[in-house]
Amino acid sequence: MTSHPVFLTDKRTGEPVAAELIETISEADLRSVETEWKPVTVARIRSLMAKGLSPADWPEGWHWKWRDKVTAINGLLAFQTFALRCEGKLQGLMQLNTARARCRVAEQAGKDLVYVDYIETAPWNRKAIVDVPRFSGVGTIMIRAAIEVSRDHELRGRIGLHSLPSAEAFYANACGMTNLGLDGTYEGLRYFEMTSAQADAFSG
Repeated sequence: MTSHPVFLTDKRTGEPVAAELIETISEADLRSVETEWKPVTVARIRSLMAKGLSPADWPEGWHWKWRDKVTAINGLLAFQTFALRCEGKLQGLMQLNTARARCRVAEQAGKDLVYVDYIETAPWNRKAIVDVPRFSGVGTIMIRAAIEVSRDHELRGRIGLHSLPSAEAFYANACGMTNLGLDGTYEGLRYFEMTSAQADAFSG
């Protein structure tokens, strides 16, 4: 199990906090999702239900089941997973598909890329779930890791993903990815792609 030292930002103080990016999602991580993440999300949903709000107004990804996702790809070489831990708690998860998806941006159309299947940050880091998020930086760390996986596969940092609506500004502005519009073949989500030049600029 390979791990890398990284830093998150404490939203309360603005200070960096040491964290660890681990190149696998373990059973302990899955238990953390079920016993630590889920109760926070469920509490938020119950609060919204009490206000008469429907599932359309609930936090995006509330229905994701990471255990099912990890079980489905167990033993498949085309997938790679990451877990991010800080202060003894799971802060984020990511699943990548390295099975040579194809680029859509004109300048690199038809070339291979790494596809980001899922990224999720802990519910206490999300404004949609808590009033004051605990840490920021999970998404940035995960995208940088995806770029490095792409480079490891000699794909020069090219990655692609479909974004949940609340994350579109992050991928477009913070990451500098190319917005290729809504994809009617993928739940109507917006598709973003990162060129090798964009990857170089983002990962610095």
